[in-house]
Amino acid sequence: MSIILIAEAGVNHNGDPDLALRMVDVAAEAGADFVKFQTFRAELLATANADKAGYQKSAIGNDQSQLAMLSSLQLPESTYPLLADRCQQHGIGFLSTAFDEESLTLVAALKPKYLKIPSGELTNIPLLRKHARLDTPLLISTGMATLGEIDAALRCLIDAGMRREQLILLHCTTEYPAPFASLNLKAIRTLANTFGIPCGYSDHSSGIEAAIAAAALGAPVIEKHFTLNRNMRGPDHRASVEPDELGQMVRAVRNVELALGDGIKRPYDTELANAQVARKRIVAATVIHSGDTLGEQNMTTRRHTVGLSPLHWDLLLGRKAVRDFQPDEPIEL
Repeated sequence: MSIILIAEAGVNHNGDPDLALRMVDVAAEAGADFVKFQTFRAELLATANADKAGYQKSAIGNDQSQLAMLSSLQLPESTYPLLADRCQQHGIGFLSTAFDEESLTLVAALKPKYLKIPSGELTNIPLLRKHARLDTPLLISTGMATLGEIDAALRCLIDAGMRREQLILLHCTTEYPAPFASLNLKAIRTLANTFGIPCGYSDHSSGIEAAIAAAALGAPVIEKHFTLNRNMRGPDHRASVEPDELGQMVRAVRNVELALGDGIKRPYDTELANAQVARKRIVAATVIHSGDTLGEQNMTTRRHTVGLSPLHWDLLLGRKAVRDFQPDEPIEL
Protein backbone atom coordinates (compact mmCIF):
# COMPACT_ATOMS: atom_id res chain seq x y z
CA MET A 1 0.00 0.00 0.00
CA SER A 2 1.32 3.44 -0.88
CA ILE A 3 2.26 5.85 1.89
CA ILE A 4 -0.71 8.07 2.72
CA LEU A 5 0.38 11.72 2.57
CA ILE A 6 -1.73 14.21 4.49
CA ALA A 7 -1.21 17.94 3.95
CA GLU A 8 -2.23 19.43 7.30
CA ALA A 9 -3.84 22.83 6.76
CA GLY A 10 -4.90 22.92 10.39
CA VAL A 11 -5.77 26.49 11.31
CA ASN A 12 -3.27 28.07 8.93
CA HIS A 13 -6.18 29.66 7.07
CA ASN A 14 -6.45 32.09 10.01
CA GLY A 15 -10.23 31.69 10.03
CA ASP A 16 -10.62 32.90 6.44
CA PRO A 17 -12.76 30.53 4.28
CA ASP A 18 -11.17 31.81 1.06
CA LEU A 19 -7.69 31.00 2.36
CA ALA A 20 -8.92 27.57 3.43
CA LEU A 21 -10.22 26.87 -0.07
CA ARG A 22 -6.94 28.02 -1.55
CA MET A 23 -5.13 25.59 0.72
CA VAL A 24 -7.11 22.74 -0.82
CA ASP A 25 -5.83 23.87 -4.22
CA VAL A 26 -2.24 23.96 -3.00
CA ALA A 27 -2.41 20.54 -1.35
CA ALA A 28 -3.83 19.03 -4.54
CA GLU A 29 -1.18 20.72 -6.68
CA ALA A 30 1.53 19.31 -4.41
CA GLY A 31 0.23 15.76 -4.92
CA ALA A 32 -0.95 15.02 -1.38
CA ASP A 33 -3.54 12.28 -0.88
CA PHE A 34 -5.54 14.25 1.68
CA VAL A 35 -5.81 17.79 2.99
CA LYS A 36 -6.80 18.06 6.63
CA PHE A 37 -8.34 20.89 8.61
CA GLN A 38 -9.37 21.32 12.23
CA THR A 39 -13.01 21.67 13.27
CA PHE A 40 -13.93 23.10 16.66
CA ARG A 41 -16.17 25.45 18.52
CA ALA A 42 -13.86 27.62 20.54
CA GLU A 43 -16.14 27.81 23.57
CA LEU A 44 -16.32 24.00 23.70
CA LEU A 45 -12.57 23.62 23.34
CA ALA A 46 -11.21 26.03 25.95
CA THR A 47 -12.35 28.02 28.96
CA ALA A 48 -11.84 31.73 29.31
CA ASN A 49 -9.06 31.00 31.81
CA ALA A 50 -7.08 28.60 29.60
CA ASP A 51 -3.53 29.76 28.96
CA LYS A 52 -1.82 29.63 25.59
CA ALA A 53 1.12 27.31 24.94
CA GLY A 54 4.60 28.76 24.94
CA TYR A 55 5.02 28.42 21.19
CA GLN A 56 1.68 30.21 20.67
CA LYS A 57 2.80 33.12 22.85
CA SER A 58 6.08 33.25 20.97
CA ALA A 59 4.34 33.28 17.60
CA ILE A 60 1.50 35.75 18.24
CA GLY A 61 2.20 37.33 21.62
CA ASN A 62 0.28 37.14 24.86
CA ASP A 63 -2.23 39.94 24.35
CA GLN A 64 -5.22 37.59 24.07
CA SER A 65 -6.45 34.45 25.78
CA GLN A 66 -6.39 31.00 24.23
CA LEU A 67 -10.17 31.24 23.82
CA ALA A 68 -9.88 34.50 21.94
CA MET A 69 -7.13 33.07 19.74
CA LEU A 70 -9.21 29.98 18.94
CA SER A 71 -12.25 32.13 18.16
CA SER A 72 -10.22 34.07 15.60
CA LEU A 73 -9.10 30.81 13.94
CA GLN A 74 -12.53 29.15 13.83
CA LEU A 75 -14.09 28.63 10.41
CA PRO A 76 -17.85 29.04 9.93
CA GLU A 77 -19.55 25.64 9.94
CA SER A 78 -20.86 26.36 6.43
CA THR A 79 -17.26 26.33 5.16
CA TYR A 80 -16.67 22.62 5.68
CA PRO A 81 -19.06 21.31 3.00
CA LEU A 82 -17.45 23.80 0.62
CA LEU A 83 -14.02 22.44 1.48
CA ALA A 84 -15.21 18.87 0.96
CA ASP A 85 -16.66 19.83 -2.43
CA ARG A 86 -13.43 21.57 -3.42
CA CYS A 87 -11.51 18.43 -2.48
CA GLN A 88 -13.80 16.31 -4.63
CA GLN A 89 -13.26 18.66 -7.58
CA HIS A 90 -9.49 18.19 -7.24
CA GLY A 91 -9.57 14.45 -6.55
CA ILE A 92 -7.98 14.86 -3.12
CA GLY A 93 -9.42 13.46 0.10
CA PHE A 94 -11.01 15.74 2.70
CA LEU A 95 -10.23 15.27 6.39
CA SER A 96 -10.77 17.38 9.47
CA THR A 97 -9.88 16.80 13.11
CA ALA A 98 -12.84 17.34 15.43
CA PHE A 99 -12.01 18.67 18.90
CA ASP A 100 -15.49 18.42 20.45
CA GLU A 101 -18.56 16.24 20.06
CA GLU A 102 -20.61 18.79 18.10
CA SER A 103 -17.76 19.31 15.67
CA LEU A 104 -17.38 15.55 15.29
CA THR A 105 -21.02 15.30 14.24
CA LEU A 106 -20.39 17.97 11.61
CA VAL A 107 -17.25 16.30 10.26
CA ALA A 108 -18.72 12.78 10.26
CA ALA A 109 -21.66 13.97 8.16
CA LEU A 110 -19.18 14.76 5.36
CA LYS A 111 -18.15 11.07 5.23
CA PRO A 112 -14.35 11.41 5.40
CA LYS A 113 -12.30 8.26 4.83
CA TYR A 114 -10.60 8.73 8.21
CA LEU A 115 -11.32 10.55 11.45
CA LYS A 116 -8.46 11.90 13.54
CA ILE A 117 -7.82 11.90 17.27
CA PRO A 118 -5.43 14.80 17.95
CA SER A 119 -2.72 14.42 20.55
CA GLY A 120 -4.47 16.73 22.98
CA GLU A 121 -7.62 14.58 22.97
CA LEU A 122 -5.91 11.20 23.42
CA THR A 123 -7.01 11.07 27.05
CA ASN A 124 -10.54 12.38 26.41
CA ILE A 125 -12.55 9.21 27.05
CA PRO A 126 -16.00 10.65 26.12
CA LEU A 127 -14.70 11.95 22.79
CA LEU A 128 -12.87 8.69 22.06
CA ARG A 129 -16.09 6.74 22.62
CA LYS A 130 -18.04 9.02 20.31
CA HIS A 131 -15.42 8.47 17.60
CA ALA A 132 -15.62 4.71 18.13
CA ARG A 133 -19.40 4.66 17.72
CA LEU A 134 -19.05 6.19 14.23
CA ASP A 135 -17.17 3.08 13.02
CA THR A 136 -14.85 5.11 10.74
CA PRO A 137 -11.11 4.28 10.55
CA LEU A 138 -9.11 6.38 12.99
CA LEU A 139 -5.76 8.14 12.89
CA ILE A 140 -4.52 8.58 16.46
CA SER A 141 -1.81 11.12 17.22
CA THR A 142 0.34 10.29 20.23
CA GLY A 143 2.17 13.54 21.01
CA MET A 144 2.83 14.11 24.73
CA ALA A 145 1.68 10.55 25.50
CA THR A 146 3.19 7.71 27.49
CA LEU A 147 2.85 4.11 26.38
CA GLY A 148 0.35 3.63 29.19
CA GLU A 149 -1.84 6.49 27.97
CA ILE A 150 -1.75 5.16 24.41
CA ASP A 151 -2.69 1.70 25.67
CA ALA A 152 -5.61 3.15 27.65
CA ALA A 153 -6.87 5.04 24.60
CA LEU A 154 -6.69 1.96 22.40
CA ARG A 155 -8.50 -0.15 25.01
CA CYS A 156 -11.22 2.49 25.24
CA LEU A 157 -11.71 2.54 21.47
CA ILE A 158 -11.73 -1.24 21.14
CA ASP A 159 -14.05 -1.71 24.11
CA ALA A 160 -16.38 0.81 22.46
CA GLY A 161 -16.56 -1.32 19.34
CA MET A 162 -13.64 -0.41 17.09
CA ARG A 163 -11.59 -3.12 15.43
CA ARG A 164 -7.79 -3.02 15.61
CA GLU A 165 -7.56 -3.02 11.83
CA GLN A 166 -9.43 0.31 11.81
CA LEU A 167 -6.72 2.01 13.88
CA ILE A 168 -3.50 3.74 12.82
CA LEU A 169 -1.21 5.39 15.35
CA LEU A 170 0.79 8.50 14.49
CA HIS A 171 4.01 9.16 16.36
CA CYS A 172 4.24 12.87 17.07
CA THR A 173 6.21 15.45 19.06
CA THR A 174 3.88 18.21 20.22
CA GLU A 175 5.97 21.34 19.81
CA TYR A 176 5.88 23.91 17.00
CA PRO A 177 8.44 23.68 15.54
CA ALA A 178 9.68 20.50 17.18
CA PRO A 179 13.50 20.39 17.58
CA PHE A 180 15.11 17.56 15.63
CA ALA A 181 16.60 16.14 18.83
CA SER A 182 13.05 15.66 20.17
CA LEU A 183 11.61 13.80 17.16
CA ASN A 184 12.71 10.28 18.21
CA LEU A 185 11.68 8.79 14.87
CA LYS A 186 12.69 5.30 15.98
CA ALA A 187 9.57 5.39 18.18
CA ILE A 188 7.57 4.82 14.99
CA ARG A 189 8.74 1.21 15.02
CA THR A 190 8.48 0.98 18.81
CA LEU A 191 4.80 1.91 18.74
CA ALA A 192 4.01 -0.43 15.85
CA ASN A 193 5.77 -3.34 17.55
CA THR A 194 4.34 -2.62 21.00
CA PHE A 195 0.70 -2.35 19.99
CA GLY A 196 0.61 -4.44 16.81
CA ILE A 197 -0.96 -1.51 14.98
CA PRO A 198 0.51 0.42 12.01
CA CYS A 199 2.24 3.59 13.10
CA GLY A 200 2.79 6.63 10.90
CA TYR A 201 4.19 10.06 11.66
CA SER A 202 2.73 13.51 12.23
CA ASP A 203 5.58 15.94 11.66
CA HIS A 204 5.87 19.26 13.46
CA SER A 205 9.54 19.89 12.69
CA SER A 206 10.94 22.50 10.34
CA GLY A 207 11.76 21.42 6.79
CA ILE A 208 11.04 18.09 5.15
CA GLU A 209 13.91 15.88 6.33
CA ALA A 210 12.01 14.18 9.14
CA ALA A 211 9.07 13.27 6.91
CA ILE A 212 11.45 11.71 4.38
CA ALA A 213 13.20 9.78 7.16
CA ALA A 214 9.83 8.55 8.44
CA ALA A 215 9.08 7.19 4.99
CA ALA A 216 12.39 5.32 5.04
CA LEU A 217 11.45 3.86 8.45
CA GLY A 218 8.27 2.44 6.96
CA ALA A 219 5.64 4.92 8.18
CA PRO A 220 2.40 4.10 6.32
CA VAL A 221 0.97 7.60 6.94
CA ILE A 222 2.82 10.92 6.99
CA GLU A 223 1.15 14.16 7.99
CA LYS A 224 2.81 17.55 7.53
CA HIS A 225 1.64 21.06 8.39
CA PHE A 226 1.72 23.52 5.50
CA THR A 227 0.95 27.19 5.06
CA LEU A 228 0.50 29.58 2.17
CA ASN A 229 3.10 31.88 3.73
CA ARG A 230 5.26 31.16 6.76
CA ASN A 231 5.33 34.87 7.64
CA MET A 232 1.58 35.08 8.21
CA ARG A 233 0.43 35.81 11.75
CA GLY A 234 -0.81 32.71 13.54
CA PRO A 235 0.31 30.02 15.99
CA ASP A 236 1.35 27.29 13.54
CA HIS A 237 2.77 29.04 10.48
CA ARG A 238 6.39 28.99 11.64
CA ALA A 239 6.29 25.20 12.04
CA SER A 240 4.80 24.66 8.58
CA VAL A 241 6.22 24.22 5.10
CA GLU A 242 5.29 26.53 2.24
CA PRO A 243 3.71 25.26 -1.02
CA ASP A 244 6.96 24.63 -2.89
CA GLU A 245 8.37 22.70 0.09
CA LEU A 246 5.20 20.64 0.36
CA GLY A 247 5.60 19.62 -3.27
CA GLN A 248 9.25 18.74 -2.70
CA MET A 249 8.30 16.62 0.30
CA VAL A 250 5.64 14.71 -1.62
CA ARG A 251 8.05 13.97 -4.46
CA ALA A 252 10.83 12.95 -2.07
CA VAL A 253 8.57 10.60 -0.10
CA ARG A 254 7.30 9.00 -3.28
CA ASN A 255 10.90 8.47 -4.42
CA VAL A 256 11.81 6.94 -1.05
CA GLU A 257 8.77 4.70 -1.34
CA LEU A 258 9.98 3.47 -4.72
CA ALA A 259 13.50 3.05 -3.42
CA LEU A 260 12.40 0.88 -0.47
CA GLY A 261 11.26 -1.85 -2.85
CA ASP A 262 10.06 -5.26 -1.66
CA GLY A 263 13.10 -6.32 0.36
CA ILE A 264 13.97 -9.28 -1.88
CA LYS A 265 17.67 -9.15 -2.79
CA ARG A 266 18.15 -9.86 -6.47
CA PRO A 267 19.86 -8.21 -9.46
CA TYR A 268 17.55 -5.96 -11.43
CA ASP A 269 17.47 -6.05 -15.23
CA THR A 270 19.21 -2.67 -15.32
CA GLU A 271 22.14 -4.20 -13.40
CA LEU A 272 22.58 -7.35 -15.46
CA ALA A 273 24.01 -5.53 -18.47
CA ASN A 274 26.45 -3.72 -16.21
CA ALA A 275 27.54 -6.99 -14.65
CA GLN A 276 28.90 -8.02 -18.05
CA VAL A 277 31.24 -5.02 -17.91
CA ALA A 278 31.96 -4.57 -14.21
CA ARG A 279 32.77 -8.16 -13.20
CA LYS A 280 36.09 -9.82 -13.87
CA ARG A 281 36.85 -13.08 -15.67
CA ILE A 282 39.64 -15.61 -15.27
CA VAL A 283 42.29 -14.87 -17.87
CA ALA A 284 45.88 -15.87 -18.59
CA ALA A 285 48.48 -13.77 -16.77
CA THR A 286 51.30 -15.09 -18.98
CA VAL A 287 51.66 -17.27 -22.04
CA ILE A 288 50.24 -20.65 -21.09
CA HIS A 289 51.06 -23.76 -23.11
CA SER A 290 48.79 -26.72 -23.52
CA GLY A 291 49.35 -29.12 -20.62
CA ASP A 292 50.78 -26.47 -18.25
CA THR A 293 49.51 -26.63 -14.70
CA LEU A 294 47.12 -23.77 -14.00
CA GLY A 295 47.74 -21.71 -10.86
CA GLU A 296 48.41 -18.30 -9.42
CA GLN A 297 51.66 -18.11 -11.36
CA ASN A 298 49.92 -18.01 -14.74
CA MET A 299 46.30 -17.01 -14.07
CA THR A 300 44.73 -13.72 -12.99
CA THR A 301 41.39 -11.92 -13.05
CA ARG A 302 40.58 -8.96 -15.25
CA ARG A 303 37.49 -7.41 -16.81
CA HIS A 304 36.53 -9.11 -20.08
CA THR A 305 33.33 -9.55 -22.01
CA VAL A 306 33.47 -13.37 -21.92
CA GLY A 307 35.04 -16.08 -19.81
CA LEU A 308 34.68 -17.87 -16.49
CA SER A 309 33.71 -16.04 -13.32
CA PRO A 310 36.36 -15.89 -10.57
CA LEU A 311 33.85 -17.90 -8.55
CA HIS A 312 35.32 -20.89 -10.44
CA TRP A 313 38.95 -20.03 -9.52
CA ASP A 314 39.43 -23.02 -7.20
CA LEU A 315 37.98 -25.31 -9.87
CA LEU A 316 40.84 -24.37 -12.21
CA LEU A 317 43.70 -24.52 -9.71
CA GLY A 318 45.97 -27.52 -10.42
CA ARG A 319 44.26 -28.42 -13.69
CA LYS A 320 46.13 -28.84 -16.96
CA ALA A 321 45.64 -26.23 -19.66
CA VAL A 322 43.48 -27.68 -22.45
CA ARG A 323 45.30 -25.56 -25.08
CA ASP A 324 47.65 -22.64 -25.49
CA PHE A 325 46.51 -19.27 -24.05
CA GLN A 326 47.87 -15.80 -24.71
CA PRO A 327 48.03 -13.16 -21.93
CA ASP A 328 44.54 -11.71 -21.13
CA GLU A 329 42.84 -14.53 -23.03
CA PRO A 330 39.95 -16.11 -21.06
CA ILE A 331 40.82 -19.56 -19.78
CA GLU A 332 38.53 -22.43 -20.65
CA LEU A 333 37.93 -25.64 -18.79
